[in-house]
Amino acid sequence: MIFETHAHYDDKAFEADREELLAALPQKGIGRVVNVGSSLDACRRTIALMERYPYLYGALGVHPSDSGELDEDSFAWLKEQCRLPKCVAVGEIGLDYYWDEPDRQTQKKWFVRQLRLAREVGLPVVIHSRDAAKDTIDILSEEKAEEVGGVIHCFSYTRESARIFLDMGFYLGIGGVLTFQNAKKLKEAVEVVPLDRIVLETDSPYLAPVPNRGKRNSSLNLPYVAEALAAIKGVSTEEVERVTWENACRLYRMADGV
Repeated sequence: MIFETHAHYDDKAFEADREELLAALPQKGIGRVVNVGSSLDACRRTIALMERYPYLYGALGVHPSDSGELDEDSFAWLKEQCRLPKCVAVGEIGLDYYWDEPDRQTQKKWFVRQLRLAREVGLPVVIHSRDAAKDTIDILSEEKAEEVGGVIHCFSYTRESARIFLDMGFYLGIGGVLTFQNAKKLKEAVEVVPLDRIVLETDSPYLAPVPNRGKRNSSLNLPYVAEALAAIKGVSTEEVERVTWENACRLYRMADGV
């Protein structure tokens, strides 16, 4: 069985067949899913999904691109939801400098606040970091995030950055980009990352792997990622699935039984 550590099944891309797709996942080898919040509305939808499906859990948080919507009242609501039994992480949170809005100071403010929230409620964090490696590392260091733990979602930086995150105790989330022909930097990083520090993810509906690149992504594409990772590591896909399942259970502090 495969543990899908990062998906967005609340996204409108799944409106037509969400129920059918999610209901079929366990029979198709996907044993657990963590649906990850990106906005306040996405967190509300994630809560509804984790209440409906026993094998689906939630990470609740506000993505840097949506952090401008946060205020003290909404932040207090988010804190309360993070105490729900099936909430396993705070996320996705972080920095995204690819876009100009909201401004970087707003992103940093709510990144720090959500890191501190995770510490308060005793949960790991799901980190989004795009074009912002230095500031992400600096903030994680300043906030002693190694005491909180978590995962660098959709890891896309160099092997040097990978080592820094690993030294902080973070896992690296690896998805469909690993199968892309032009993903040389990521493949070089994955070569030096121990298998016991990697978790599988899709970021569905985004970033579908080859041979489905450009199409809507889902957890059903995770075997392609597992195969690519197995080839780089020189192990079987079964070994990749077993080890990454155990890694995900440690990351999200869950029992490892299916």
